[in-house]
Parts: sequence; structure tokens; C-alpha cells
Amino acid sequence: MEAEIKAEFNKSGFNIADEDAVLNKCLTFCTEYKLTPSDLVLSWELYYLHRQLNESTVQNAEMDGFLLHLQNEQKEAFIKEEPGWHAYSFRDVDMILNDEPEDTKEGILDTPTDKPLARYEELGDLGHGTNGSPVSSSKQSSILTPFGQRTNKFVVQYHTKTEPIAEKGNIETEDEDMGDEFIRKAQPKNRCSLVIHGSKPEPGCRFMYDKIEDRFMYLVNRIKKHTSSFLSYGQYEEPTDPTVASQKSMFAVGMICCDGEGRLNEKSVLLQSSIEHSGGEHVRLELEKVNQYSIFPGQVVGVVGTNPSGHCLVASKLVDAIPLLPSSDINLHPAKKLALNEEGLSNFQSPALAELSMIVAAGPFTTTDNLLFEPLKELLAYATRKQPQLLILLGPFVDSEHPEIQKPTFNRSFDEVFQHEIIRRLRDHVEYMGSSTRVLLVPSIRDANHDHVFPQPPFDLNPEMKDQITCLANPGIFDANEVKVGCCSVDVIKHLGGEEISKNLTSGARLSRLATHIINQRRHDMASLCWKNFYFIYYGFYPLYPPAESVPLDFSIAPKALDISSIPHMLILPSDLAPFVKVLSINEEVKEQEHVKCLCVNPGRLAKGIGGGTFVEIYYNGSPETAYGLIIRI
Repeated sequence: MEAEIKAEFNKSGFNIADEDAVLNKCLTFCTEYKLTPSDLVLSWELYYLHRQLNESTVQNAEMDGFLLHLQNEQKEAFIKEEPGWHAYSFRDVDMILNDEPEDTKEGILDTPTDKPLARYEELGDLGHGTNGSPVSSSKQSSILTPFGQRTNKFVVQYHTKTEPIAEKGNIETEDEDMGDEFIRKAQPKNRCSLVIHGSKPEPGCRFMYDKIEDRFMYLVNRIKKHTSSFLSYGQYEEPTDPTVASQKSMFAVGMICCDGEGRLNEKSVLLQSSIEHSGGEHVRLELEKVNQYSIFPGQVVGVVGTNPSGHCLVASKLVDAIPLLPSSDINLHPAKKLALNEEGLSNFQSPALAELSMIVAAGPFTTTDNLLFEPLKELLAYATRKQPQLLILLGPFVDSEHPEIQKPTFNRSFDEVFQHEIIRRLRDHVEYMGSSTRVLLVPSIRDANHDHVFPQPPFDLNPEMKDQITCLANPGIFDANEVKVGCCSVDVIKHLGGEEISKNLTSGARLSRLATHIINQRRHDMASLCWKNFYFIYYGFYPLYPPAESVPLDFSIAPKALDISSIPHMLILPSDLAPFVKVLSINEEVKEQEHVKCLCVNPGRLAKGIGGGTFVEIYYNGSPETAYGLIIRI
């Protein structure tokens, strides 16, 4: 038969590299799937066309992908032969596994703590192939994929209590390890409270209507409010026009810009000052005398320096963050204090003292070789065992960059994929877990079934799902058990890292520094009360300007949607960079004041290529410093 297979390949114009290995595998395929040599070569031609291979040579490296193609063909043939499939529910599966009669399962499902994880993993009651056809769970589980064949599952890569784990263990078999010990303290006996703060824009909003004036006013207001913040701090004089020649030291406030379309460097830094002081003109900024700095386009900074010629501002000091100021040190008029109490107290947020357990994962939720959503299924199985109070999922859910989605032969609607592959699984999960579990969804600009705009409105789900499945805008902020959490699915850390330039800074703290930029770009208001005697309004989850080409930033809705009333206890920023759980320290410039802490989390991506990625498990206990976090590779 090997000779026949080789002859069929040659007849169709294909050469064979490494004949012994390739023909041996092809013979196995013919035997296993009951194919003739001509049928096998015909399937190879379809695979060859779909993969758009350039060479007409059958390579041994393509055999694994060809095997998956044959399995998909067998699956589709099986579906055509059995059109009358049955969708099994949780009760059906429990009844079959326990060998119990149907009438004994009429009651309400028990709590899932005593149900084995393996049972839940088989609850994929209805899957869908890439061609839109439904697949029964038994047939779907028999499909061999690189993700399904991996050996190490749920490996702990890092935890926050000590140094990274030297010997990465398999958390599935370590029921008594330190991770489970901490998580058990927050078992969801009580449903966590959830309060959404200013989820803007709203579903159905109008976008792509921003004008040049919107962009102009957005930038002008940023510089203006930052100038007011420096004056409120009281340590700096009234800003002057940095474009005017002066031998005396001056203080100026402006936005970092680049003098060309390329990447920012030390020789291309410009400072754009405010309308009030310089009419919005630019001046070249010389940073040679500054010992340390970290800057990026769009960053609003304070500069102390001189401008001898009127063409270049020679900086001696660069202030990229405004220290938080105790409100008790400010002498305000009693009438103004009353106004502050009326306005400021409404946004007052005391430090969180409650406990909260959560799992955070960011898309894609399926591997690039199929749309079976295996990583999502295993994440839900893990959440079933751990029982977090809150499951936070950030898009993309239906990734517009997925190879199957981009194929012209894809014949399913994006909403159908989202409803059947994502919402159906989540609905089954919360029904199985009970009312104590909540799920929070945050969209992504890469979601094919959602508005391509940033800021982004939340998903619009059916009202009956909103009790346990809550949708949040991107970016958004919410309170869970009084723990204030901000999240944004745009990869702002990667975008800042691609544009930032720095000098004499610790290289190991780069990720923390990039995340801290988001918090430091804020307006400190003298007219406010605060958390721990500090209050501030900071600009947005996306301080970079101009934005990255992939970010459809709409300035007509950005000012309201990006501003946040107070600093969160936790900041979730998914990124393609290395996942991390870090405690950020704000207000380090003022040594006599207590530093404000914020827990920053990058869960990574749940799926990477044809393999699994990472997610994060968090146990929050009173403060960011005492929070316990696990980075887990799925």
C-alpha cells in the first residue's frame, strides 16, 4: 500500500520528502480511517489548498496538521450520518455517571464541592465545529489537538508571597499546597457585592463622530488640569512660557511630543505647552542634564530649566508624577470646604478591608488551530474546583485575528459563535455553581462581534443573565466586596513599552514602571477629600498620544469614559508581555507621607498559538500588600 500511496502522490504532482517517515504515517492514516490511497491524496490536496502551502512537497512536519484535517473530515462525515443528536444537560451526565434512575435527579443540584473535576470536564454537552455544525461531546472529546495532548496542566509559574517557585508543581495534584490554603479562606459561602461605576459608553452609543476640535480640547484640558495640579501641590511656582528666551530658571508644564513620525529618542523630544502660556507652541526639550527620567509621547510633565536661545529648553529637573498632598495641610475657605464635602464625599473610597477571591483570564479563549474553545472549557473546570467569588474574563472572545475567523469559507455569524461558545458555557457554569458565583465580561477591540471603538461599550446580554453574568465597558471600574478594581483589555503596557525612553532606571522594574505611568498621569485636586487623606482624579487607562495604530480611540467619548474618580485597589491590564502580579507604590516622592499601594495584574493570554497560556488567581485580603496571587499556566 505504501507504493500505491507514493504513486498517487506522484500522479497528483507531489514529491515526498523523508519518504519512509511520511509513507509510514500515511499508511497508518489509511488503516485507522479506512481510506484508500486515492482518498488520502484527495484529502491532502484539500489540506494543501487550505493551508496555502507554496511547495508541492509532502513534508513530515505537516503530518500532524494533516492528521487534524483528517479528523475534522471524519467528524463532519459522522455528523451527516447522525443528524438526530441529543444535547445532554448536567442532570443527564450526572445520572449516567452515577448510574442512577432519572427520577432521583429531579431536585436542585448539590453544591459542587463534592463533585469530581473530571465529571465537569466532560460537561461540554454541545460543541460546534469550525464549519458551524454541532458536535456531540463524546465525538468532540475524541478529537486530538495539540492543546488536548499537553502533559503539564495548571502549572504554578509564580506566586506573590515569596520568590518565584523553583520547582513548578502541578496544582491539580497539590490539594494541600499553600495556594489552596489561601483560596479556601474565601470560599463563596456569601455572594460578593458588585457595584459598577460609570460604565461608559453605553451600548448603542454613536461613535466615529469625533472632530478635530474634540482631539484639540482633550489635549488642552489634560495640560490645563495638570498645571492646576502642580499649583495645588504648592511646591512649584506659576508655570511660564517655555518658548520665550530666558537666562533665569523657569518652571513649565507641557506634553511630551516627538518631532517626527518615527519613534521617540533623546534628540527628538518636544514639549507642547498650554494655550494660556504659549498658545500651544512646541519647544525642543534637552534632557542631557537630567539624571533619571522615563517619558513617552502624550505624557504631561513639569520641567524646571532654562531657555537661553528661545529655541531649546534645557531641563535640569523633570517631574513626571505629582506627589499626593494631605488635605489637612490645605487651608480652605469654609464655604469651599462645604462644597468639597458635597462633591468629594460622593466619590470617597476607604481602603478595602473585605476578602475577595477571583480568577482573571484574558482572551483569546481558543487556540489558533480550531474553534473548539478548549482553554475556556478547562478554565471553567478549574474555576469549578476553586470556586472563586468572581470570575473576570477579558476579551477578545471571538477574536477577529483568528485564522478560522479570517477564512472566506467561514459560514457562521460572529454573534452565533459568541452565544454558543462563550455565553452558553458561562450560563451552564453559573447554573452549576449556584447563585454565589459571579462572572464579569469585558470586551476587546479585537472582538469580531462587537463595536470596534475605544472606549468600548459593554456587551448587551439578555436581562435574565445579568444577575450572575455582568458586562463592563472597556475600560471600566467596579467595586467587589468594597475592593475597587479597574480593568482595560487594550494592551496599554505593550504600547507604552514600545514608545517609552528612559535613562538610569532599574531594568528589572520596567513592567512596574510602565504600569505606574497609567496612575501617575493624574490630576491632583486641592479641592477634594481622599482615600487615606488623599484624593485624585487621574487620566485614563490610555495616556499615550498619538495612540497606537491598532487602537480606534474616539475623542468624542474618551474624556468621560477614560477618567476615573479614585485610584483602584487593583488594576487589571492584560498584555502580550510577560504576565505578572505586582504591588505598585504611589507617592514615593513624599517620604514623610504614607505610600499608596495598588495591585497591578497582567494575567497574560489564556491561549497562545496552538498551546495554552496563563491566567491569574487572586485572593485579596484587606490591602494590595497582603493580597496573594498565583500565575498559572493552563
